[in-house]
Amino acid sequence: MSRVGWVVLALIVLGTLAFGSMLSFGSGGGRTVRERVAQVLPFGRRQPGRLVVPVAGVPRGAIADSFGDARGGGTRGHHGTDIMAPGGTPVLAAADGTVEKLFESRLGGTTLYVRSPDRRWVYYYAHLSGYAPDIAEGRRVRAGDPVAFVGDTGDAGPGNYHLHFGIQRMAAGERWWQGEDVNPYPLLAGSGSPR
Repeated sequence: MSRVGWVVLALIVLGTLAFGSMLSFGSGGGRTVRERVAQVLPFGRRQPGRLVVPVAGVPRGAIADSFGDARGGGTRGHHGTDIMAPGGTPVLAAADGTVEKLFESRLGGTTLYVRSPDRRWVYYYAHLSGYAPDIAEGRRVRAGDPVAFVGDTGDAGPGNYHLHFGIQRMAAGERWWQGEDVNPYPLLAGSGSPR
């Protein structure tokens, strides 16, 4: 066999071994093969479509990409996009979903988590001054519905009114705080896939 033949054979063997390492021959934890493949292969993970800008009156062009910027004196990265707006400006659902959690935290202040209908995404809204009327855990929302109001709670700092908006990619069975952070900027600015 020629040198090219051996290289091709080695690539086939390596590819087969790599694919085999992703398989589970057990019960799969109740997940389908499609769900397990989507979990391990990046091209099997559908991204959410273009989102509604989650702050009323803010044009897409006014949003800056702050994902990954240093926070906490450089001790951590920023896991979202900050959208500046006056205090009390309505915060809108960026996509359809169900309110999964209303939560108070030291960093995020008053927060809200919305899970997508396919349960693959969580949309995170933080530094809120309060929730819109009738917002409660379990309530379904449609893209563009008012869900809260821009505030300066948590570590935002007094008078630093903005919405911290984040997205997490969720694996089957993960709870509202357990997802993998994804840059929301491309989906808000309409410029492509998140990094």
